[in-house]
Amino acid sequence: MRRTTRYRVDGANSLWHVYKTVPFAKVVKNFAVIQLARYTPFLGMKNWMYKKFLRMEIGKETSFALMVMLDVMFPEKISVGRNTVIGYNTTILAHEYLIKEYRLGDVEIGSEVMIGANTTILPGIKIGDGAIVSAGTLVHKDVPAGAFAGGNPMKVIYTKEELAERWKDDEIYGSNE
Repeated sequence: MRRTTRYRVDGANSLWHVYKTVPFAKVVKNFAVIQLARYTPFLGMKNWMYKKFLRMEIGKETSFALMVMLDVMFPEKISVGRNTVIGYNTTILAHEYLIKEYRLGDVEIGSEVMIGANTTILPGIKIGDGAIVSAGTLVHKDVPAGAFAGGNPMKVIYTKEELAERWKDDEIYGSNE
């Protein structure tokens, strides 16, 4: 179950009420920062911009690939642990504007997580440490730590334990004891 807070709107759909929920100037600033960061190849600069201007929590050595699209309205609700890779053209949302309501939810991405290209992460999601999300996945529910998940609808393909068993003899990911 996604962890979102729901807010009712009356009359027109909730997107028509957008500037009652988030200041216009904030959206313009966030849009400019996100667009600049989407195209910069400098990972350290990108992380600095996200922390400084968008008030995001980002761990050391985390990498946002080119064209990653963060939530323009509420990027401060997104946190990412250390040494995580967010793949090309991934979208991370912390809001949903619907017909009769809008929803807000924190997105928590752990450390040592791999998010494949062209993934969409919905509001109110937690992706545990060491998880892998395959390319093109719609993340509509939590991903347990260490699990491999993918598809649309997303499902856990391998648990942490199953993945460890599959990789036990792998020269890179296996246990080299």
